[in-house]
Amino acid sequence: MNIEVLVSTMNLDNVQKLIKKMKIKNGIIINQTEKEKVINQKCDKIKVLSYIEKGLSKSRNRAISNSSADIIVIADDDMTYSENYEEIILSAYEKYKDADIIAFHVNSNDKKRGKKIRKEGKINFLNSMKIQSVQLTMKRKNIVENNLLFNENFGAGSKWFMGEENIFLFNCLKRGLKIYYIPKTIASLDNSDSTWFKGFDKEYFIVKGGVFYEMSKLFSEIFILQFALRKRKLFGDNLNVIQAIKFMNQGRKKRKNESKQI
Repeated sequence: MNIEVLVSTMNLDNVQKLIKKMKIKNGIIINQTEKEKVINQKCDKIKVLSYIEKGLSKSRNRAISNSSADIIVIADDDMTYSENYEEIILSAYEKYKDADIIAFHVNSNDKKRGKKIRKEGKINFLNSMKIQSVQLTMKRKNIVENNLLFNENFGAGSKWFMGEENIFLFNCLKRGLKIYYIPKTIASLDNSDSTWFKGFDKEYFIVKGGVFYEMSKLFSEIFILQFALRKRKLFGDNLNVIQAIKFMNQGRKKRKNESKQI
């Protein structure tokens, strides 16, 4: 099986510098840019494709459609991969032959954003909510054949600026795909300059409510309640639990009304 790392970036000006920093061996770089900054080229085994558009989910989908690899690895441009990342990934798919998706550990300098999965094994609906997109590797054929894409209404660069990986994984599980987690490190992530997370404010909770509705129309209200109670210590002095629930329900209703108009 061959592997490609699918990198999402914006306004790229130095391809070699990015490849060297990330330490990737094979891959596709999707560069969302302005017209005068378009780059399309190939560097060794890495292809760079530029599009005049924005939206992280759109970038992920572009990369998946342009890949021909057996195994695809979802990546951001602020990652650095381990020297043996390909060996770790291939070994995991050899161990779990029925896996459609395998998530791995990615070191992060942000220790506040949620609990991490520590135990190896199968991922279900509940613990899939702890997975970030940059932890994901997939059998591309199984994703494409099931018409599974990242929802382009969600994720950085869109109105609903987060949650695209949660929605994607829920859709995969609904289709019966098998997802595993292996606590082996394949990369490090520097997300100190987050483009979307500005704290637990009103806007954050409204978007979170919309994400929960998109994940599960039936259980979205339960997701809202458990999130508010479980994460309440992280809210700080910004908002209390009652306010968080109120704003998440606003987002849930807003997304529900949007969905009716589609």
